[in-house]
Amino acid sequence: MLGAVETSGDFAMFVARVAFSLKRGVRWDVMGPLLVEIGFRSIGVVLFTGCFIGMVLAVQAHMQLAAYGAATRLGQMVNLSVIRELGPVLAATMLAGRVGGSISAEIATMRMSEQVDALACLGVSPIRYLAVPRFLACLILVPVLTVFANFMGILGGAIVATEIHGIEPYHYWQHASESVDLWDHLMGLIKAFFFGGSIGLISCYVGLNATGGARGVGIAATRAFVVSFLTIMVCDFFLGLFFARITPTMSRLLSGGGP
Repeated sequence: MLGAVETSGDFAMFVARVAFSLKRGVRWDVMGPLLVEIGFRSIGVVLFTGCFIGMVLAVQAHMQLAAYGAATRLGQMVNLSVIRELGPVLAATMLAGRVGGSISAEIATMRMSEQVDALACLGVSPIRYLAVPRFLACLILVPVLTVFANFMGILGGAIVATEIHGIEPYHYWQHASESVDLWDHLMGLIKAFFFGGSIGLISCYVGLNATGGARGVGIAATRAFVVSFLTIMVCDFFLGLFFARITPTMSRLLSGGGP
């Protein structure tokens, strides 16, 4: 119990140091390659995952809706599920495994080989040089990649619904467009924003505090993914509760209605 409290306090101090380092600016010579590594090289797996999630969701939802004669409502269920929930969560989960583990292993390797200590001896802050660029890259790119996942999820669901289940495209897209508004898209992107920040902070923290040589690098990569995944689930739950309370008001405001 005491160890958990100590780790929580240490992590809070780490977050504060990252926030303080943000005021000093970003090293774009470090961040540029990270944007390519985290963003561009992750597009393929995000597109593939998003597409098949939409297709699987369409297959499963059709069985339930067809039993009640509401198969044309499939577009509404698929699009809302992908945009509000599955797109952000699955994109973040894939990136927690691919990017979060990689970041943690890379920084842990630098720590084991004393490169982190060398930076400090040269007067370069390891937090500013290593953690801040990776945190910002995750914070920016996870919402961007979520948009790609949402697009492919919607496309995959539409292909299954119209080509395999034979639903009329007009009715499919009519129900889909009537049920999804701007606030639904914003909810998904806000979730992705929190997920991305969590992945960046946790991965950097675990890497900078890794110990145990080569075995410690593997443990750090695994721990970064597990903790990031659990954090994503917890954040998703509490954000879902919060959005459930404010959704009616926000939908009216964004649609031009009164409060």
